[in-house]
Amino acid sequence: MMNKIFKKASVLAAVMTVAALMLSGTRTVQAEEIRIGFLAPLTGIFAQIGKDMRNGFQMYLDEQNGNLAGAQIKFIVEDGQGKPPVNVRKAQKLIRQDNVHMFIGGLLASTGYALAPVSTRSKVLYIASIPAADDLTQRQKQKFPYVVRTGWNSSQSTHPFGNWACDQGYKRIVTVGADYAFGHEVIGGFQKAFENCGGKIVQKLWPKLGTQDFGPFLPLIKKDADAVFTLMVGPMSLAFPKQYKAAGMKAPLLGGGTSADEFALPFMGDEAIGYVTALQYSAAIDTPKNMEFVKNYRSKYGKVPSYYSESNYTTVQFIHEVLKKTDGKWPGLEEFVKIVGTIQLDTVRGPVSLDDDMNPVQNIYIRQVTKKKNFGYPDEELWNNVVKTYPGVSQYWNFGKETFLKQPVYSRSYPPCDHCE
Repeated sequence: MMNKIFKKASVLAAVMTVAALMLSGTRTVQAEEIRIGFLAPLTGIFAQIGKDMRNGFQMYLDEQNGNLAGAQIKFIVEDGQGKPPVNVRKAQKLIRQDNVHMFIGGLLASTGYALAPVSTRSKVLYIASIPAADDLTQRQKQKFPYVVRTGWNSSQSTHPFGNWACDQGYKRIVTVGADYAFGHEVIGGFQKAFENCGGKIVQKLWPKLGTQDFGPFLPLIKKDADAVFTLMVGPMSLAFPKQYKAAGMKAPLLGGGTSADEFALPFMGDEAIGYVTALQYSAAIDTPKNMEFVKNYRSKYGKVPSYYSESNYTTVQFIHEVLKKTDGKWPGLEEFVKIVGTIQLDTVRGPVSLDDDMNPVQNIYIRQVTKKKNFGYPDEELWNNVVKTYPGVSQYWNFGKETFLKQPVYSRSYPPCDHCE
């Protein structure tokens, strides 16, 4: 009799165990999957940049085995082709068909301005890891409550750079920049800060986005300028310094970060040596965290990481930290935005937090292209050597938020070129 009772109890216990495991497994599957849409230009003239973007994001996921604080990440990549209308269509596909919790990426500032309204209309989180459009997190921020930026905004790095240029004794500078929103904002930030500390922008030239023949522009550059400040992107970054030096131009080259990013350096020659740019990242940052990142990325992808790679790597780190606070569960749209605004990270680029408008507060590095051996690699290569660090730079620099927002967004005509000759 006791043997029969024991057998029945054992069977009942086994059934209950299986049922519990099945229920537990069901709960885990439901709680774990978080769907992330990713927009990057994988075809067209910006395709290599798009691959850098995707690779940075994917590397962080691979390091975590696709698991962020218990959540299994479904990573859905779409080719935005570097075109704002295509990015909008692909974002709508990610939202309606893939039911993503968030979408990330895009490249050009104009793409950021196009994607932000999609986020608002659809009530889906948009993380701008690359689009640097100033007004997404400034005057228009109230229109875009579900936009979080993890990279930078266009003028953030060039405000301190303008001060640096004054400190070097430069008085008269010519600017040459791609004629679209990003170029206008990067150069506008530099001009504002440089003229505030006593410098003068004496000429502004605007080649169209994608220009690779600068022959019509080089003869126009004023020969008595102390320096030339550029904003180049994509293939423009390779063409301009080579043609500038070939034309016998002598004034030092300064530029926005994309003018000599690590995306471009492997394809540049000695014409780039001495080029000084500003950005929140350099692959040559001399810290153990960055050295490890550079070596791991180079081992995995066969190249030094660009800022496009680092920015997306850091983006996943932000997402990971939010999910750590929610035990791997999607907290809901508003709660995600609330939590991410409280996070302070020690990242590859340095310490990063978000201001009240969801834009990073972070180091800005003044970087000079130098040919050297670095991080134990055997060959001399071009690196963006850090010559000065401005810590804790916000998008409002030292102007003060209230005062800054009273001025128009930087554009082709603002600041006006009062000193142009």
